[in-house]
Amino acid sequence: MTLQGKRVLVTGGDGFIGSHLVAQLVAENARVTALAQYNSFNNWGWLEDLSCLGRIQVISGDIRDPQFCLDLCQGMEVIFHLAALISIPYSYKAPDSYVDTNVKGTLNICQAALRGKIKRLIHTSTSEVYGTAHYAPLDEKHPLNAQSPYAATKVAADAIAASFQSSFELPVVIARPFNTYGPRQSARAVIPTIITQIAIGRKEVSLGELSATRDFTFVRDTCEGLVAIAGMDDAKGEVFHIGSNKEIAIGDLFSLIAEMMNSDARVVTDKTRLRPNLSEVRRLRCDNQKLRQATGFEPKTSLRDGLAATIAWFREECNLRRYKESVYNV
Repeated sequence: MTLQGKRVLVTGGDGFIGSHLVAQLVAENARVTALAQYNSFNNWGWLEDLSCLGRIQVISGDIRDPQFCLDLCQGMEVIFHLAALISIPYSYKAPDSYVDTNVKGTLNICQAALRGKIKRLIHTSTSEVYGTAHYAPLDEKHPLNAQSPYAATKVAADAIAASFQSSFELPVVIARPFNTYGPRQSARAVIPTIITQIAIGRKEVSLGELSATRDFTFVRDTCEGLVAIAGMDDAKGEVFHIGSNKEIAIGDLFSLIAEMMNSDARVVTDKTRLRPNLSEVRRLRCDNQKLRQATGFEPKTSLRDGLAATIAWFREECNLRRYKESVYNV
């Protein structure tokens, strides 16, 4: 299925991945509507920075409201559902908010998509649903093991989306990206945390767990993976990973970024950044062959090249000043 000329909705379009996906869809000549979280400032998040903003319809609202979702999805053909609360540390403090947004919000979108008779719903999951890898690389058959309230709500959201396919034949596909990074990412994530602290000249960089490994995917590759999934004709109810099939320990990631930024900074463990012991996901590495075999897609950007682009963006003063590098962003 081509997206050219299709009426496409992106929930969470004002966020990090969502804003990059919106730009990708505009390049695909889709007719894009982006949902931005309602706020009294009428701020559209990262959508404000897009050069293609004039080609996008932006709607402010909240996926927690079922009637709003019914109105939002009317007339759409394809929905990319990215809207979610995503910070793991904050999910320890406010788990009800995660249930309301991630679980009930996904239910609202599924019901609205069913009512609107959309042609494809791409529901965005996360590798956090697996917890620490039982084996690596992780394929789509790996057991689910939610080790945080955030991960639990994403497991539930995935199950709701899948149930609408089996119960009502809603054309759902579940995309499961591993750790996406790149320009515009929130400082709650480890790569912006490292870059921003080094960029302001800190000699001691505060981090949490250093031995855990992650599979990092540059945001452009994640978006191309989502578009590839949307273009499949026969994948209803399926789950597809988007990742690099490579892993790196957080301590080694710090060393790589410090070297690329010509910094002699060292790591200092900040206990407030450590997750509860049983909640820490120790290892993630993506098996991406299912999506590659189905579509030919695989990430093209090496970690070093992706980091170079990300560092360059954060080093621009107009971007760096948006971040409170001295504050731990949960």
